[in-house]
Amino acid sequence: MTADEILVKLKNKQYAPIYFLQGEEPYFIDQIADYIEAHVLPESEKGFNQVVMYGKDVDVGTILLQAKRYPMMAERQVVIVKEAQTVVDIDKESGIKQLEAYFQHPLPSTVLVFCYKHKVLDGRKAFAKTVNKHAVLLTTKKLYDNQVPTWVNNYFKSKGLQINPKATLLLSEYIGSDISRLANEIEKLSLNLKAGQTITEQMVQENVGISKDYNIFELQTALINQDVLKANRIVNYFESNPKNNPLIPNITLLFSFFAKLLSLHAAPDKSEGAISRSLGNRSFLVKEYVTAMRVFPYVRTVQIIGFIRLADLQAKGIEGGYLTDGEILRELVFKILHPIPELVLVH
Repeated sequence: MTADEILVKLKNKQYAPIYFLQGEEPYFIDQIADYIEAHVLPESEKGFNQVVMYGKDVDVGTILLQAKRYPMMAERQVVIVKEAQTVVDIDKESGIKQLEAYFQHPLPSTVLVFCYKHKVLDGRKAFAKTVNKHAVLLTTKKLYDNQVPTWVNNYFKSKGLQINPKATLLLSEYIGSDISRLANEIEKLSLNLKAGQTITEQMVQENVGISKDYNIFELQTALINQDVLKANRIVNYFESNPKNNPLIPNITLLFSFFAKLLSLHAAPDKSEGAISRSLGNRSFLVKEYVTAMRVFPYVRTVQIIGFIRLADLQAKGIEGGYLTDGEILRELVFKILHPIPELVLVH
């Protein structure tokens, strides 16, 4: 089941005896566990009938001892195991045998929730099959970068708000696929807005802390326009404000841009319509990429991707000796703006 499907059932008060929430994306796991913790029991019943455990503090026996307890003066009890992947014997034979026995015959009056983060059960093993058969199973995955804008749009729609395409792109690319952080930023953006209002890129810049004139997207535009003065001003600003402009995420965004540019160079159809489709039908980006394809031909784009990879290694301390983040970015920008003839590749 998906997180949305599980939440619909929970909101309709259709509770299962066991929820096993696993996977790489903790946001959806927390979303369901938090809803169960907040809404399954009324406040008056939580004191005696709701228990939240942390995996590192318990073993399987302790969890099941609580799960097998009958609710006190209530219809049901809730047992939530957070960070369940750290339960000492959850992946050992002794613990698995106890869990399999309980999963096959759970106590109907208990809602037992496992938050098994950053990993998944081995689907080939018997226990995983038992979980799949007898529990509500959620397996979460990190969103791909190209899925983030759709998620952002849908999240705003769920709150009765709209966001324009440029604002979506700015928010998605600046924050990336960290869904928890995206949700927090969207909540902040939503605080003072009315239903039906449209979020603009200016609102994103003001509320997320992105400088209007000095950000990675403005640097990208300066590179495309071969605006050496503006590019160096932005580099100086980044160097003066390292906390708000960390190097590695900025390098990642530059790599993403030039990797997309390389794929456009390699595409057989280079019409504006084809470019727009390749960019997720974001027509407002077409002009920028068409200009970039002219400024950075195929061979030059390949060369620049090599420079970016080197900068990434330098930023991570693998190459570059004692270069500061500012020096690494300054050198990278210089190489992008000034072709080095002896390094030009033969196509």
